[in-house]
Amino acid sequence: MAVIDVIEADFQEKVIDQSHERPVVVDFWAAWCGPCRMLGPILEQAARKREGDVVLAKIDTDANRSLAARFRIQGIPAVKAFKDGKVVAEFVGAQPPAAVERFFDSLVPSEADRLVDAGDEASLRRALELEPTRADAKVALARILHGRGENDEALKLLEAVPGDHAAQGLAARIRLEQAGTPGVQEAFVALDAGERERAVDLLIEALGSADGHKDDVRQAIVGILDEFGVEHPFARDARRRLAAALY
Repeated sequence: MAVIDVIEADFQEKVIDQSHERPVVVDFWAAWCGPCRMLGPILEQAARKREGDVVLAKIDTDANRSLAARFRIQGIPAVKAFKDGKVVAEFVGAQPPAAVERFFDSLVPSEADRLVDAGDEASLRRALELEPTRADAKVALARILHGRGENDEALKLLEAVPGDHAAQGLAARIRLEQAGTPGVQEAFVALDAGERERAVDLLIEALGSADGHKDDVRQAIVGILDEFGVEHPFARDARRRLAAALY
């Protein structure tokens, strides 16, 4: 159901737990509140248009005072959107339909988001038709093209994603493979096998014999380390070793 009534006894199940599966928009309202009566139908229409992707939970603040106190509701209507058990967006007061539509759109995946998640070539190309600047779609499509040896088109895509570590890393890998740079092939075999740490170790070792291609090796390493995250212990140590090998 797109619209549900919620009370304190089922708030955990219907809002918090359910928000781990799809966004839940909570409308704190009261029968005596004129702006609530104006906003309610607009919220309900927006939720029904997105049935299956989002749920609207309506909470009567007069009947559920402890919930209103828990979320510090000081004025109504108050609208809070939950994802993964947490409030991720909110507003207070009646809003026009266009503003409510934008609010819901910010919570629900776009068509391009869904296409990128699908991940096949046709979906990725369609995503780029809809959103030509999407870096994640370009990198994912370039990986497919690289996998079947269409490296010129892959590089063209990647060069249009400035400042993206994943894009720069894959472009560097293609250039290194094309140049036959010593010591890197074993690293990329390890990377394709899911052995990211071994791949990084081998690429750092390859820096010593990568005359003329050291910056590409560096970019390939940085692209892999970006997948670990800044605080990952291996990534922190690898960055230190990379700096020592370069400088």
